[in-house]
Amino acid sequence: MIVAEIKPFEEIKDMLKNYKKILVVGCGTCMAVCLSGGKKQVELLASALRIAKKMDGDEVIVGERTIARQCEPKFVDQIKDEVSQYEVILSMGCGAGVQEIAERLGIIPVLPALNTMFIGVSDGEGTWVEVCAACGDCILYKTGGICPVARCAKSLINGPCGGSQGGLCEVSKDNPCVWQKIYTRLLKLNQLYFLKGMSQQRTCPVHPRRFVREDLRLKKGPTRGV
Repeated sequence: MIVAEIKPFEEIKDMLKNYKKILVVGCGTCMAVCLSGGKKQVELLASALRIAKKMDGDEVIVGERTIARQCEPKFVDQIKDEVSQYEVILSMGCGAGVQEIAERLGIIPVLPALNTMFIGVSDGEGTWVEVCAACGDCILYKTGGICPVARCAKSLINGPCGGSQGGLCEVSKDNPCVWQKIYTRLLKLNQLYFLKGMSQQRTCPVHPRRFVREDLRLKKGPTRGV
């Protein structure tokens, strides 16, 4: 899932200082799971904004709305009719969600309440760890399902660096060397032969990227430029 964290409250207040009618929009999928932008977080942030504005002597209207996913047009369209009541949308979605709302609606400023961090998984209560860099050239079948691009501090894909000692990363001793983990996993799977063919040469993606499924694509109708 995409992991994000809420921006400092003072930064959010500063972004909203010129607005009197604010709609806080949450995302019920990734942001709800990582406890950054689900329905509960929308309620808390909206309440905090009302209190802060009142203490500053400002009269504001702060609306609340949470949709299933901010990154999909059909869910963004659910708030289309009500945005005319507001001056600004404060999105509690990831960077993709902010941009999709801004692109889809186009008639109202859309501001980010969160900082998008990475694609990751839960590593315990209240902790998430990055596991995927969305590089577009997945080699997980060669590395025992462990991504060196995202999980190696140097993104090495042809084996560990010379600084790895005792199974720990030389950049941060708090982190295990991911290549030690890969070796151990491949050993258990009897797939160490994959290590012999590793190369540091990779195709670097050109941004912005686009992914098209021709079997799902409508044959007629405009497509949005990037």
